[in-house]
Amino acid sequence: MPATAASCRARYACRSPARRRRAGFRTGARLAVLAWLVVACAGGPGATPRITPGTAGAPRAVNLIAREWTYLPPVVDLVPGETVLLHVINGGTEPHEAVIGGGAVQTAWESAEAAVAGAPPGPTPAVSVPPGMAGLRVVVASGQRVDLTWVVPADGPAQSGFEVGCHIPGHYGQGMRVPVRWVGPDGVPLATRTR
Repeated sequence: MPATAASCRARYACRSPARRRRAGFRTGARLAVLAWLVVACAGGPGATPRITPGTAGAPRAVNLIAREWTYLPPVVDLVPGETVLLHVINGGTEPHEAVIGGGAVQTAWESAEAAVAGAPPGPTPAVSVPPGMAGLRVVVASGQRVDLTWVVPADGPAQSGFEVGCHIPGHYGQGMRVPVRWVGPDGVPLATRTR
């Protein structure tokens, strides 16, 4: 027998008061989490929470979600020299990658992958760049998550154009890149510190 609005209300009314309180608490908890997310996201890329830099024994988790032509978060905060546990998640329908490095690294991968632009659909063909230009590259298939521990370069702030980019042919040109913001352990961006 299909449920009607009246039967659903009657079923809810038959619950014990304790069970109704638990249901109300779960709904309230969900709303509180949603409100927290809205407030956290409303701060946008300018709002940097306090960061406790990761160490070899306790890496800081950094989540990076790739999907068609974008990454989340819109800015990746890193502390020079820290150790992070990078979680790269592909929430898109196509293969994506995260190349993390300065402008020279991004240019090297864009050139290397342009050579395979006409490759048939499927996994990204094997490409490489000279070791000094490699940066960090993680390739993820649709729906896949790749975790790796990475020591952020201590000289990262000295490299111009440090960002995260996807160089699967055509993706970078579609705007699939986000900047890296260098911050201190207090969450204050290094570029805005007063001396």
